Amino acid sequence: MSGQLVTILAANLFADANLPLVPLLSLVTVTALTNSVYWLWLRRVTASDNDEDANHLLPAPDTKIADRQHSVAFGLMVLDLATLTAMLYCSGGADNPFSFFYFVNLAVGGVMLRPRFAWQLATLAIAGYTLLIFASVPIVGVTYPWPERGVPLRRFGLFLAFSTCSSVVTYFVTRTAGELKSRESQLLKTQAAQAANERLEGLTTLAAGAAHELATPLSTIDVIVRELSCHLEDCEKPPTVDADLRLIDGQLEMCRQILQRMRSAAGDSMAQRWDRTTVGELIDATLEGIRDPHRVDVIDGPEFVENQTLWLPQEAVAQAVRNLIHNGLDASGSEGRVRLEAAIDGTSVRLMVTDSGQGMTADVLGRAGDPFFTTKEPGRGIGLGLFLTRNVVSKLGGEIEFRSQPHEGTQAVVTLPCGTPRS
Repeated sequence: MSGQLVTILAANLFADANLPLVPLLSLVTVTALTNSVYWLWLRRVTASDNDEDANHLLPAPDTKIADRQHSVAFGLMVLDLATLTAMLYCSGGADNPFSFFYFVNLAVGGVMLRPRFAWQLATLAIAGYTLLIFASVPIVGVTYPWPERGVPLRRFGLFLAFSTCSSVVTYFVTRTAGELKSRESQLLKTQAAQAANERLEGLTTLAAGAAHELATPLSTIDVIVRELSCHLEDCEKPPTVDADLRLIDGQLEMCRQILQRMRSAAGDSMAQRWDRTTVGELIDATLEGIRDPHRVDVIDGPEFVENQTLWLPQEAVAQAVRNLIHNGLDASGSEGRVRLEAAIDGTSVRLMVTDSGQGMTADVLGRAGDPFFTTKEPGRGIGLGLFLTRNVVSKLGGEIEFRSQPHEGTQAVVTLPCGTPRS
């Protein structure tokens, strides 16, 4: 805008162009006002979105915000294009050297706008330039004298050159801008995945450290309980004392198993040698540590599925599937059942865990697997089981999918590559 104003005044003062100052300055004023209004609106919208995020309110969907901003920006650029056309009309039309500024508008539009808006802007620019070829206010020293009859070759050449250049500029600018946005989006996803991996490393280190630290006091308690049992063997005591000691010993053994599973879930077994196993052996290993195994129905598949060879860290995968079964048992209630079945899909194995619970809503389903997110009652879980399960599966090149509807139960589908031999 300031450049337009300086150009108009310089041409009028030093070039004796005798420009119509009133309409030109009026158009510059319109451009300045509309751009200022757009800047204030954009600042207010941005501040409003930031306030909503800071207050943890539910903002409008990003797509709607983007559509609104693109529509307003497109309207502003159409107005700028119309203003430029009007200014060129008052100052020599297509013969004015500043008609090249059409390409500036098209380049900016190609970067800021979506492709369909950018192409609409290019069409309007071609229409405006075509108008200037045939109609404008002549300016001495600027306007080229046209023949009185026919359509001069120069006019056709200007139209063809401008249309071609406009199309080429719009095509390459929109394509380049699209590739840059795609790479930026991919970079953001990569950074988010890296941040998630860093959080996971901290969590797995915490789990492994906790398992290591808890092992010592539990071993001490175990030794003391055994010594106490030996001291009380020859003493008269109520029968309940022996029962309590056996209960303590059983609970200690359970704690040792839990610590072992924590180490496995934290990734210790991922660093060990991969095992050659089969689908049937993997299912058997999974069922070894299941609580309430009588509530788990294993659906026997065809023999070729049971005998399918797998190369993977068996204990880590078994613990991952075991987590899903335990979640299914918790969701199914005290009398509900969980179904486990396997299938082969090309070079991958699918393990499906289906519970008989109340299912999950779309919101809960979307957050399943987030660290420290749980729908269980306090004291029943801390929300790391699914997170660590997803980590094990993803590190093996597999994926986990949850299918659920409210009041219809939930199915977790683990897909893993059958793998190749590793040393």
